[in-house]
Amino acid sequence: MGFIEKQGLRFYQFDLFTGYPLFHAVLTRHGGFSQKPFDQLNTGGTVGDNPEAVIRNHKKIYEVLGYDYYSRFDVWQVHGTKIICTDEARGAGEPHVKADGILTANEDLTLFMRFADCVPILIYDPIQNVIGIIHAGWQGTAKKIALNAVEKMAKCFGSLPRDILVGIGPSICQDCYEVGENVYQQFCYYFGAEAENFFKNVNLRRSLDLWEANEYTLREAGVEKIEFSRLCTACNLEDWYSHRAEKGRTGRFGVLMSLRS
Repeated sequence: MGFIEKQGLRFYQFDLFTGYPLFHAVLTRHGGFSQKPFDQLNTGGTVGDNPEAVIRNHKKIYEVLGYDYYSRFDVWQVHGTKIICTDEARGAGEPHVKADGILTANEDLTLFMRFADCVPILIYDPIQNVIGIIHAGWQGTAKKIALNAVEKMAKCFGSLPRDILVGIGPSICQDCYEVGENVYQQFCYYFGAEAENFFKNVNLRRSLDLWEANEYTLREAGVEKIEFSRLCTACNLEDWYSHRAEKGRTGRFGVLMSLRS
């Protein structure tokens, strides 16, 4: 399906979810109120942006996409592997739970997460009618957060891996993601010899393929239907925020999912 534009917002959608009773949007940086270097639709509240602009951005997203702002459930993302199953929105003023994955079967909720180079993994089980968003940076990817999500869907909702549809969204590509020895060793620890398939060595420098590593984990978990956006955040700063390419001085793009289309 690709990019869609609506009232100034520009967002990406996967073909894989077309025809199912859900809505999803991987929002770009267009259409918001934040000033440089966070321009425009920054959804990250801890990056140094004007807090009022960030709130206006969030409210515009919900208004334009037609959802109640107070239907949202989001978390404090900490580069871990914790997955939250929720049936309730996060109340106004309630502190964020620390986690990197959220799942729900409640049609009255919207799920929301923030990204800038880490991998957005959107999950949908059309049989049990469950959606989820996973935040997979290098740490979560190494520790197989995608596997945790599939197992959590099975435990909380009875999902079968073969029924699950997955969209792997815009994130940093291998050519742009040089990493150090510590990252390499972590992948060797969790993936064993398979880790070599996720790294490319050029001039004694290693670069990591987060897409390949997460696909391997999902297929290992039994997921068969996976679609990639294959859009690099670092290569496409016109649309996306990139922590690596913008040297940490940037915003976060949002991902929204709902079972109410």
